[in-house]
Amino acid sequence: MVRFTSILKTIVSFGAVVSAFTNPIRNPGGSDPSLVYTGGYYYLLTTTWTDVQITRATSIEGLKEGETKVVYSTDVASRCCNNWAPELHYLGGKWYIYYTAGTADDLDGQRSHVLAGGSTPWDSWSYGAQLTTEWGIDATIVRFNDYGNFLVFSCFHGVTYQSLCMQKLGNDFISVTGDITVISQPTEAFETHGTPVQEGPAALYTNGQTRIVYSASYCWTQYYCLASLTWDGTTNPTQAKAWTKSNGCLLASSNGNYGTGHNSFFQSPDGTEVWTAFHATTNGAGACDDSRYTMVQPVGSNADGTPNFGVAAPWTQVFEEPSS
Repeated sequence: MVRFTSILKTIVSFGAVVSAFTNPIRNPGGSDPSLVYTGGYYYLLTTTWTDVQITRATSIEGLKEGETKVVYSTDVASRCCNNWAPELHYLGGKWYIYYTAGTADDLDGQRSHVLAGGSTPWDSWSYGAQLTTEWGIDATIVRFNDYGNFLVFSCFHGVTYQSLCMQKLGNDFISVTGDITVISQPTEAFETHGTPVQEGPAALYTNGQTRIVYSASYCWTQYYCLASLTWDGTTNPTQAKAWTKSNGCLLASSNGNYGTGHNSFFQSPDGTEVWTAFHATTNGAGACDDSRYTMVQPVGSNADGTPNFGVAAPWTQVFEEPSS
């Protein structure tokens, strides 16, 4: 169980140093956070709009003033601008960043792209490839033991509203193969505030189950929230019937944090805890801009083994760092 403290401090107990942190971790500029822990460091990526940057630190609190570097930018007109949602993924012994980029003119050119890195996220990066040939944003990777790796992204593939699409990831991790399929559409009331939307997918593997946690409803509303699809464990995951949608939001606006969405998951250093990073805004009408900030908090478990996100905590709440 993750422990809480009443004040931000460092606790010394039996020679061990346990630190604590408060939210937000990045404010402003904390949209679409991707957070991983590897090799003694936490690595944080968020939307910068103009390039791809990584910040690293040895603690969550340290990310607020962590070491930051730009790992990629370009003047190529088709992918120069509107950089969104960079995500770190470790595949085949190397790190990859899947991200969205397009033109400077408008958002019609938004496509999913990938950068290839090295054995650590702090190694050098190079452009890999464009992955989607039609409008597609917020790409993530979802793994299935019997079916392989898939790119999951937000799309308009033959549908009216932003939905979730899936396509097989190539063995080189910088290409896709086969058909695009739509696995879910925004049809429920909690997904249709402002305009129907499903975006920002992220894989969650807990209690022997595979979920895609996604953001529902339009980000310029306070109703933008996290919901989920649960795989049935047997049906080909490219089929919509393989997935069961949550009955409503799993994490919604609370404690002055509005538009809680577009999250990522990471494990504590000792592998015993699941944590999430998500963005929110203090704007009661929601926000899609750089005013959004990054929040980090633990994911609990219900009695039936399903994940429990709790509520978006107030900024005054103090969390102990993930267990190590």
